[in-house]
Amino acid sequence: MKLAPNAGRVLRRAWSIRLMIAAGLLSGAEVALPLIDGLFEMPRGLFAALSGITVAAAFVARLIVQKGISE
Repeated sequence: MKLAPNAGRVLRRAWSIRLMIAAGLLSGAEVALPLIDGLFEMPRGLFAALSGITVAAAFVARLIVQKGISE
């Protein structure tokens, strides 16, 4: 397996990467917020649903040509 020649640029600028990071943070919030009992009242599965939507958006963003990344 070999990295793409512009892997650093993709990591810094690609929306798909940013959206995948956001999905990871939302997944972490889904796990962490129930541990902070009583501070927040959120519907069950809210962050899981938001994470799923974000992952779907990242999939679409990965297929779209983004300025400043493609050579």
